[in-house]
Amino acid sequence: MITKTKNFFAEVRTELQKASWPWESKEKGIRRYKELTDSTLVVIIAMLLMGGYVALFDFVLINFIHYFTRLH
Repeated sequence: MITKTKNFFAEVRTELQKASWPWESKEKGIRRYKELTDSTLVVIIAMLLMGGYVALFDFVLINFIHYFTRLH
């Protein structure tokens, strides 16, 4: 059990060393975080688009169901 735990943490450390960290850049100032800010912007835009899609689909579905349930 202890050996498996040690192996797990060794593998985690190896994988984290492969990651690109924004603070290891040679750039100065805000430019060193370009990849981070670009990725954040992509995530925010994707969230807004997905939220709009879900809201629109919900609005259409509610009105569709409301239309057919008020018919007698």
